[in-house]
Amino acid sequence: MSGTVETAGATAEDGAAGTAPVLRLDAVRKTYGRDSVVLRDVDLEVAPHTVTALIGASGSGKSTLLRCANLLEEIDDGAIFLDGEEITDPRADVDAVRRRIGVVFQAYNLFPHMTVLDNITLAPRRVHRIPRAEAEARAHELLERLGLGGRAGAYPDRLSGGQQQRVAIVRALACRPRLLLLDEITAALDPELVGEVLAVVRDLKDQGMTMVLATHEMGFAREVADQVCFLDGGVILERGAPEQLFGAPREERTRQFLQRIIQAGRL
Repeated sequence: MSGTVETAGATAEDGAAGTAPVLRLDAVRKTYGRDSVVLRDVDLEVAPHTVTALIGASGSGKSTLLRCANLLEEIDDGAIFLDGEEITDPRADVDAVRRRIGVVFQAYNLFPHMTVLDNITLAPRRVHRIPRAEAEARAHELLERLGLGGRAGAYPDRLSGGQQQRVAIVRALACRPRLLLLDEITAALDPELVGEVLAVVRDLKDQGMTMVLATHEMGFAREVADQVCFLDGGVILERGAPEQLFGAPREERTRQFLQRIIQAGRL
């Protein structure tokens, strides 16, 4: 890959909000049915141009937290704010909110009958009403910068898993999101392809993109995150800077989790 990845960078929203968080969760609670509590009174703040990593065992609530932040899941209590605006208010324009948040899932979710270029430009053209020529120029620029310059006309089944995931990231960036949510984006990849996707995230961090990522890549979280949150049973049990949380965790449950990760050779 060459060059850098253009992001939203500093915006008028930053100037208006100062150092106010881009994303804030206040006492967010999410249940499935009567007895399954997935998120328990979660509080979280994500500052502009920072990376927050969510770690924890499978089923701890990481993915649900991201889905709630993008309003793909309806919360049962609490509130979520984007740049100070309560997006969980029933009067909020859900479509307008989602236009400001990019999401990349572990499954690439590319349309198999569309070319790479059409996958990327669909939302800018249909949702944001960006002229085709402008949307395609943006797509070509991003593809080139992510090492996919010759793949615009290819169909997803002609790409490797790592290439498909990079296309999914390009698709999320094409709409110039305020916030990028990444949900286990390397989980479905062969080990040899993980590095190329993580390199993209590293580049996005360097360019100032605000991100929240759920990951099992502990070494990567330690390297790129400004804030790490350990979830257990739907609760953010511990949070802190990477050097603190990975080097000197305060909670016994955090220490147990990290010890298993170390024994598995993943940290």
